[in-house]
Amino acid sequence: MKIKFAVAGGLGALVLGVSGVQAAPHCGLGNGQKATGAPIKVGAVVGRTGPDDFSSSARAAKAYFACVNENGGINGRPVDYLIEDDQWNPEVAGQVATKLVKDQKVVALVGNGSFVEMSVNAKLYAAEDVMSMASACAASECFESKNIVSTNEGPLVSSVGAAQWAVTKKGAKNLVCIGLNIPSVGQYSCGWTEKYMQSKGLKASSILMDPGSADVNAAVLQTVASGADTVLVNLPAGLAAGYLKAAQEQNLRDQFIWTSSTPLYDRAVPDMLGDYWQGHITVNIELTPYDGKGADATNWREVMDKYAAASDKRDTFSESGYLSAKYFVNTLLKLDPTKIDRPSVTAAIRAIRNEKSDLMCGPYYVGDGDRHQPNHANMMAEVVKGGFKIIGDCTDVNSAYLAPVRAEEKRIGLAP
Repeated sequence: MKIKFAVAGGLGALVLGVSGVQAAPHCGLGNGQKATGAPIKVGAVVGRTGPDDFSSSARAAKAYFACVNENGGINGRPVDYLIEDDQWNPEVAGQVATKLVKDQKVVALVGNGSFVEMSVNAKLYAAEDVMSMASACAASECFESKNIVSTNEGPLVSSVGAAQWAVTKKGAKNLVCIGLNIPSVGQYSCGWTEKYMQSKGLKASSILMDPGSADVNAAVLQTVASGADTVLVNLPAGLAAGYLKAAQEQNLRDQFIWTSSTPLYDRAVPDMLGDYWQGHITVNIELTPYDGKGADATNWREVMDKYAAASDKRDTFSESGYLSAKYFVNTLLKLDPTKIDRPSVTAAIRAIRNEKSDLMCGPYYVGDGDRHQPNHANMMAEVVKGGFKIIGDCTDVNSAYLAPVRAEEKRIGLAP
């Protein structure tokens, strides 16, 4: 059976974060005055149409910018936020990025979320010296490029974090990683997960599916034949749910330890999966819980309630999009509004250091290095009836992949 799944975006009556009457959100200057000056063009490239909708990061950034524009803008100048859909197609990804960067002349990109666009456009961003403050990165180039930095961790760190949990808490000995057959996505993240397991003297393998026509039944049969005792589902939320439903049809729940990278941390997922999986699958989350009580967690929900559609997802990538937009706005508010252009914005973004939020386990920073991965500590949650139960505190991820990142943090004084 070859299928395409999409996760429902409605909130319904799910637990963990259904809001009642909220206070007014605070954004930017917070002065309640509509910005009327010359617009500042900002872009985003997302994978909205294709195997799954991966645009919640940009939808949250859009909501935050709308709030900023109603509260003074960037010292009087509104943000003109332009979102393009790459359709999960590399050729389209290149075309829409070129349109934003060369034709629209955006000063930066904020809230990008894609499985393909970073691989295609990293060289364009570097050549044009435009920064992408991404929020839902999946490709290796997102974390290994001078001009891209993301608030999310990406599938490599999230998958290794899930594997780390399975090994230390569940006694996993032989893990199979279920991913997408995209070189800079599946081979990258599942490959480094295999290396983590091997570094512990354990076994691992990967099953990679064609993103354009995912045969989940075939993947389930391969899982059974893998000899693994642990399954790590490293797929977009819709495809992950499809794979788990196929596994349920074969009644495989009790034959494996089940864990997942971040995409399954979505309000709609527990009810979608149903009673069968409750209490039997853990999910690594790249940011802190979406029902958190901290200032940013609360403000994110308030912004989404007032400025986003009810159908827009309230998930990890939405949190990440909000956070990227907030850091971007805070950065631009420090600039002379009459002199905001791409060079000044690029320099200001690279100067970001030690920004902290209750939505992230550690500090956010950029710098001028050749790679960026400020977020590399995560948490674990368990699927329960109607929602998720947090079962692990913020834990740094143990992977040799992060050695250059830790060295950079030490160099700029963010790590001991």
